Amino acid sequence: MRDISRRGMLGLGAGAVAAMGLAGCGTALGDGSADAGGSGSSGDSGKGSGSGSGGDKKTERPIGDGSTAHTGKQPNQPDKPVPLEPGETPPQFVIFSWDGAGDVGNGLFPRFLKAAEDHGAHMTFFLSGLYLLPESKKRKYLPPNNAPGASDIGYLTDEHIKSTLKYVRQAWLEGHEIGTHFNGHFCAGTGTVANWTSAQWRSEIEQAKSFVKEWRTNTGWTDVPALPFDYDKELIGGRTPCLLGQSDLLPTARELGWRYDSSSPGGRQIWPEKSQGVWDLPLQAIPFPGHTFEVLSMDYNILANQSRNSTQAPPANYPGWRRQATEAYISGFNRAYETNRSPFFIGNHFEQWNGGIYMDAVEEALKRIAGKKDVRLVSFRQFVDWLDVQDPAVLEKLRTLDVGQQPVGGWKQFLQGAATNSATDPADSRTGSSESAGNAA
Repeated sequence: MRDISRRGMLGLGAGAVAAMGLAGCGTALGDGSADAGGSGSSGDSGKGSGSGSGGDKKTERPIGDGSTAHTGKQPNQPDKPVPLEPGETPPQFVIFSWDGAGDVGNGLFPRFLKAAEDHGAHMTFFLSGLYLLPESKKRKYLPPNNAPGASDIGYLTDEHIKSTLKYVRQAWLEGHEIGTHFNGHFCAGTGTVANWTSAQWRSEIEQAKSFVKEWRTNTGWTDVPALPFDYDKELIGGRTPCLLGQSDLLPTARELGWRYDSSSPGGRQIWPEKSQGVWDLPLQAIPFPGHTFEVLSMDYNILANQSRNSTQAPPANYPGWRRQATEAYISGFNRAYETNRSPFFIGNHFEQWNGGIYMDAVEEALKRIAGKKDVRLVSFRQFVDWLDVQDPAVLEKLRTLDVGQQPVGGWKQFLQGAATNSATDPADSRTGSSESAGNAA
């Protein structure tokens, strides 16, 4: 892996973040906008395939106070995944994810639901629990090592809580995944999530779930439809604020039955493995056009390298930066697609930073990636569904391919005979990352 300069790292230090009034990804900026977050191949997302009665009022059964409901199997899902055949070329998985997944009326949540529909993609939306809690009830939130009601992201207005509920509901019914970005997004100071214990992470998770499961009680609204899923079952993974605190989160995640976590900083473009029994699916270091260092595959980190954390840099820079951001995503995709076929993970926020160029870049990347042979635009849930049915020996063989390394003799020769027909899980060999691209913005 090429060296990653300090400016290529996420986060750029707590001091830099605090100086600009940011708590990292998910922070409300200037105009009050807040951050937000498939299987089926591109052009064949599986919509209509294997659909249940999700969202059907005839089968809807309220859960708890009626904030959520049982509605049957999630609709618009792909066919059940199957193991690779001996010597079969692996699919190229691409996962677009969104941190926060709150709507603030800037049109970005519906824009990317439409883009996903247009290109046969499923995505993961990491919902911040506080985005469903009215500010008038903020003292219900008891963040570890912080004052009651404290948060480094803004609470949403009632109007925006309602629109967030609308789009989260739509997202799930269209086949996307609803994960968690937790709550208050503390990235600096004594209350940072980097210092939370496993027990404190459990408290944070339970509160995030409660804000989703009890929004009706907290708002008093009776005229807003329920979220059409059981969040206790839907929630199988998340991404921590600023990619901090994963080591103490994972024991709790495993106890809660989570299947993956996407909080590891500075991942490499190789096939993933488990950490403490949970699939570790990190954002990745990707080529950064015009530079010798690499940048993490998240909009904020590209911004940090282009405008030194400024979200309103001189507009004359925007066209060049937009192209550079787009080509960074495409370069990362091509490096995997043309070599080891490692899954490609992209993180985003529903933000209009620097004139919205990062939203344009990720949509352009989606358009250019969709439709290519063997590409599957999936959610994290759908990806781990695929991982979990693969032969452990095949996955272990795939993990021997380094960044940008092609299989010797081609895929047929490389994977022929790798299968063992073993039903056991691959050994949990990862004990910690020896490389890091820093902490998330």
